[in-house]
Amino acid sequence: MSFVKSKGFKYLKNLMIGVGAAVVLLGALAKLLSHPLADIMLTVGLVTEAVIFLVLGILGPEPDYYWEKLYPGLNEYGAQIQPLAVGGGAGAVTPGLNGEIVEQQLGGMLNELQGMSKSLGSLKALQEADFSGTGQQIKQMNSFYSKLNEAMADLADSVDETKHYKDQLTALNTNLNSLNGVYGGMLSAMGNIGNKA
Repeated sequence: MSFVKSKGFKYLKNLMIGVGAAVVLLGALAKLLSHPLADIMLTVGLVTEAVIFLVLGILGPEPDYYWEKLYPGLNEYGAQIQPLAVGGGAGAVTPGLNGEIVEQQLGGMLNELQGMSKSLGSLKALQEADFSGTGQQIKQMNSFYSKLNEAMADLADSVDETKHYKDQLTALNTNLNSLNGVYGGMLSAMGNIGNKA
């Protein structure tokens, strides 16, 4: 079992998983493209993956903790691990452990926990809030906005109609000015006729 725990086996296992998955994916792609080697690639890839999953099932999962980093030699069978306490007695002090530093860290953690407690209290108050009328209010707001959009569209239409009305008034004013010129010309022509008679 020492080979199974070695870095070389872990590397080989990861390599087999990666290569097997790559062959399966390439085989699936080849199958989709109707490539002649698709059946062989899929068979090789799926057999490789089946073997890998069988091996992984037999070996079991890796531990999630790494005590050997804290206690060097712990992962080696028969290793001589030194005692953690200086002096070896019942009242021994762990090296590098300062009571004041630990107390400061615990005080900081206590402050963080109190802040989290306040935040959770705020969330509980939000949970207990009554939102039963919110749906009706949203419907009323939607109705208001739809009516506002209709009014804005009507206003835009009325602006267009006002421009059209203004253009017609300008044309009418131009026509009236030309009619006044014609009428003035007719009056002076009649006045000239009347003076000659």
